[in-house]
Amino acid sequence: MREPATAVVTGASSGIGAATSRRLAGEGFRVVLGARRVERIRQLADEIGEAATAHELDVTDQASVDRFCQAAGETCRVLVNNAGGALGLEPIGSADEEKWRTMYETNVIGTMRMTRALLPRLVASGDGYIVNIGSVAAFEPYAGGAGYNAAKHAIRALTDVLRLELVGQPIRVSEIDPGMVETEFSLVRFDGDQKRASAVYSGVTPLTAEDIADIVAFVVTRPSHVDIDQVVVRPRDQARVWLVHRS
Repeated sequence: MREPATAVVTGASSGIGAATSRRLAGEGFRVVLGARRVERIRQLADEIGEAATAHELDVTDQASVDRFCQAAGETCRVLVNNAGGALGLEPIGSADEEKWRTMYETNVIGTMRMTRALLPRLVASGDGYIVNIGSVAAFEPYAGGAGYNAAKHAIRALTDVLRLELVGQPIRVSEIDPGMVETEFSLVRFDGDQKRASAVYSGVTPLTAEDIADIVAFVVTRPSHVDIDQVVVRPRDQARVWLVHRS
């Protein structure tokens, strides 16, 4: 009997990462969960069952990435680079340098570290797939979003360069760019201010983490000759980051 393919998901402790982990396990993958909040991913692995294992992962720490990738096993067919997030909405004139550094380290350097570490295994699988979770912020700048815009613009460039560098190799690369998704994203951005975070989704039906997980599952289960370069997905009532119809 053929062994199930392995999928690694970063930022798996909540939101899109957790939903993607459940969905890929449902598709028959062996899922390796990585996140800083170890108790959460262990609970998620227990929920998923034998198809999942959980290991601590801080993508901003090379030693943590090394330990995680060693624990993940020698095989990997899918890597979902989901770890990331936004911090604050300060204008550039009063930017918090530490928040900018954290966003870049998590979204960009973390994606590079995980991709670099697992790329040999992805190629060796004979049908590897890298999915980078981006954002519409990658191509729609908005006031107060410069730090996050810059990080997601960088992810878009990194993803495109990967395609150029890996052409002819048995590996595919996709970028999924969601608009408004109701997860812990806004709660983290606003330092735990629940009222401010909830206001982001007021009067609109946002996307859910499960909506994005469905797209990840669809992308990585296409025939091996099909490479879906980019998926842009928004709620029906969001035309741009800054243009949302609220009832």
